[in-house]
Amino acid sequence: MAERALRIAAGIDVGTECVKAIIAAEDGRVIGRSVLATRGYFQACVYEALAAALDDAQRKEEELTGIGATGFGMDCVPKATVTITEASSHAFGAFQHIGHAMTLVNIGGRDPHVISVDAEGRRTAARGARRCAVGLGSFLMFAARHLDVSPTRLQELASAAGDRAARVSSYCSVYSASEVLERLREGATREEIALGCMHSIAERIVEIGGFDEPVVVCGGVVEYFPGVLTALEAMTGLSVQAVPDAIFTAALGASLSVFQQAQES
Repeated sequence: MAERALRIAAGIDVGTECVKAIIAAEDGRVIGRSVLATRGYFQACVYEALAAALDDAQRKEEELTGIGATGFGMDCVPKATVTITEASSHAFGAFQHIGHAMTLVNIGGRDPHVISVDAEGRRTAARGARRCAVGLGSFLMFAARHLDVSPTRLQELASAAGDRAARVSSYCSVYSASEVLERLREGATREEIALGCMHSIAERIVEIGGFDEPVVVCGGVVEYFPGVLTALEAMTGLSVQAVPDAIFTAALGASLSVFQQAQES
């Protein structure tokens, strides 16, 4: 009964690769969630993701205090009562789990960011990758297709390479995709190329810089491809911690922003 007495809100992170929806109580507990691949019109994906999260929570839309929206397609959430930037929503959501200041590395499907988060969970600075180095999710999908595995098995393939990574450029996503084909033509194993793709993404993150400990990582790439986190630790020499349920970090932050706005109004 206590759970029913708490206000609830939805948070929707409309990304280029996936739409994530969270139903959270005002104490920060997640009671429903959903994730689906982005395809077609963003609005249709938003409707489907929200409906699935509400079903998971066994709640109705009219019970929501509000809907927080974030991500590339946040303008496509027609019933949003709050919109919040990607950097701020990731900071807010990660702080709910971690509870202290941190350097937060968001590795999502589009562009990575290194975000400075203060002791109150606020984003104080955010740095992004070069424009030609973005499109991480699309790059991994391309690599999986040419390595003839499902995207969810790309990590399994990379794990079988040991420490033998094929060289895949980190400078530009287009060049990186081209080099996947070149390595295949040269006879590198699929395992070596898969690991090389993980290293390619980690190198793009390291180039951004600004890694003050503690370093925490969130985003869908980390959720599905933990080899990127391992490569990032090796390249920086730092201990790197992943946010629990890393793919839902921004959606959680967006849902909590609904309650924050209510308190401030």
